[in-house]
Amino acid sequence: MTPILVFDIETVPDVAGLRRLWDLSPEASDEAVVELASQRRRQATGSDFLQCHLHRVVAISCALRDRDAVRVWSLGAAGDDEAELVRRFFDGIDKYTPQLVSWNGSGFDLPVLHYRALFHGIAAPKYWDLGEDDRDFKWNNYISRFHARHVDLMDLLAGYQNRAFAPLTDIAQLCGLPGKLGMDGSKVWPAWREGRIEAIRDYCETDVANTYLLYQRFQCMRGALSAAAHDHEIALFRAFLAEQKAEHWKEFAAAWK
Repeated sequence: MTPILVFDIETVPDVAGLRRLWDLSPEASDEAVVELASQRRRQATGSDFLQCHLHRVVAISCALRDRDAVRVWSLGAAGDDEAELVRRFFDGIDKYTPQLVSWNGSGFDLPVLHYRALFHGIAAPKYWDLGEDDRDFKWNNYISRFHARHVDLMDLLAGYQNRAFAPLTDIAQLCGLPGKLGMDGSKVWPAWREGRIEAIRDYCETDVANTYLLYQRFQCMRGALSAAAHDHEIALFRAFLAEQKAEHWKEFAAAWK
């Protein structure tokens, strides 16, 4: 069985990068730098969401389904720097060559990780292989949008039509899953400024859990899992939840009726 790796990232504005690009005064506060960036982005596009290369990764969470078990965790420790988190992510892909699964990973998570790996000089030969080293990767690799080695569930379910994109929490809740609990992407930057990295990591893990369970439902829908096999996968995840002591998992289990 090919390992299944569902992933999600959380980011904050790359304040140091913004200062460098715009040659801003060191006396300007981080909050002032981010507000200036948001204003410029709103003026240009109507949205204050920064471009992918201006995000800094502060958390990467994964769900791994391998052998006869599933687990969810966040890479590294809360105090690890960005380079260590990004390196761990790509090292895992190079080591295990998993089936990657995400929600909007093609549109956001992976481009951010690409840029951050570039900035930090992180090598990931297996991830970037387009068939030069492994001929199988010519026809099924992590980079091409329509290849299956990375499944962006949002992109795929929308039929690759941007106007049909949907938020993870909406689809999760409509499928009877908890959806987002206690935080969303707009609250990550304030939480980061308050030093609440553990809360950010917990939130990222529950996003991964929602995505993982949606993927299992999708596998059943497309015929890759029988109804009985799907029930087995759900039972495995409930067993994982039952063993967890952290509050965010207790909240997730309580919300998942």
